[in-house]
Amino acid sequence: MAMRGWPLIKLVPARTNLQFVRYSRLFGVLSAALCIASIIGCFYPGLNMGIDFRGGASMEVSKPAGEIVPLDGLRGAVNGLGLGDVGVQGIARRETNVNDGSTAIVRFQIPEGRNQSEVVQEVETAISNAVGQVNYSEVAVVGSKVSRELFTSGLLALGLALVLMFAYIWFRFEPQFGFGAIAGLLHDVILVFGLIVILRLEFSLNMVAAILTVIGYSMNDTVVVFDRLRENLRKFKTMPLGEVIDLSINETLSRTIITGVTTVMVLAALAVLGGDALFGFSIALMAGVVIGTYSSIYVAAPIILLWGIKRGEFAEEATPIKLGGASRP
Repeated sequence: MAMRGWPLIKLVPARTNLQFVRYSRLFGVLSAALCIASIIGCFYPGLNMGIDFRGGASMEVSKPAGEIVPLDGLRGAVNGLGLGDVGVQGIARRETNVNDGSTAIVRFQIPEGRNQSEVVQEVETAISNAVGQVNYSEVAVVGSKVSRELFTSGLLALGLALVLMFAYIWFRFEPQFGFGAIAGLLHDVILVFGLIVILRLEFSLNMVAAILTVIGYSMNDTVVVFDRLRENLRKFKTMPLGEVIDLSINETLSRTIITGVTTVMVLAALAVLGGDALFGFSIALMAGVVIGTYSSIYVAAPIILLWGIKRGEFAEEATPIKLGGASRP
């Protein structure tokens, strides 16, 4: 007896007949408005830069080998001082080059107008009161110049990822598919930046990693739709392009939604259980998954409809059929 599928997994019917192209102009205007608002928001009020891009101080905190440095205790102690973005990470012990939990690095910001030595002393006192006697070493300050260079490098990494994705789609499909894909990716990146601004999430290297992950996820989803579209263009040579796009999206919709929902479920658990260090990262990824799924349907595919396709480019060559040792065209 064949299984019909679990009702909790089969969220969408296997076959749908939704008219996506019919509403593409409406959602296109909505997407353009949201992108413009996001770009304006990145300049005013601007991104809430974390310590990676704003600069600050870092120090190494350690206990004798075999004792554990509580990372949550360190983070809570420094957060209580109101020094803005705080980063706490376990690192390997210098003597053994093994991460046994006895050593961590703490990063924090130096407020404008405050003396660096006084702030460092406050941090050391707060940590000692919270987690007991520890050793402090390797106190260093990251200046604003280094932070600006790091911020520029992060933006260059995002730009290079977009260019490489465009080149991949260009060579795998056709130029119009490449422009549709890059429009969808730019849409996703801009809206994720807008969400970061609205929620005042700290923009750090974790956020750059989240946006790069969104680019990869969105591209994967777009390629699935484009691949089915290319197959249907070869199969239905006389069907109007808008109907072929609708058919292709409907045929991949179940896979797209189920993949998106399961991914969001995992990220939601990470946001709840991962603590402050992973909360912003998880929220940005969840939003990126939803936005990436939307852009595959209402940004990337409609661009192809506006651009147009020469249907002859997708004509299949006739394959000879062999019957009884003879070939027939």
